[in-house]
Amino acid sequence: MAERSLRGTNLSTLSLETDEGIAFSERQMVSYKCAQGHVIELPFSVEADVPALWECRCGLEALLVDGPEPDRKPTKPARTHWDMLLERRSVEELEELLDERLTLLRESRGEKPKRKRAAASK
Repeated sequence: MAERSLRGTNLSTLSLETDEGIAFSERQMVSYKCAQGHVIELPFSVEADVPALWECRCGLEALLVDGPEPDRKPTKPARTHWDMLLERRSVEELEELLDERLTLLRESRGEKPKRKRAAASK
């Protein structure tokens, strides 16, 4: 019975609206080209601001064909956690803090404190 209830119906998405009385905006075809030679053609409205860069399917940036050179903003290099840590403390301070924390950890485990290592001789 359940099989017959779906017979004759379309389960896909169909719009019941018609295109009558709709004025479509004028279109222009814009081409982009990436460094690997891929060409991308996209339709844009005549009134739209066409971007100078577009992401290619390969992941690279595609430039507008016969278009102006895009404005490149200077970017800062990514700051890592280590970089930010070194802004606040010196390496000597960090080594001292590490020794303190290791001593506390060993004491909480009931281990005997270890003597500091002597500098290795050459």
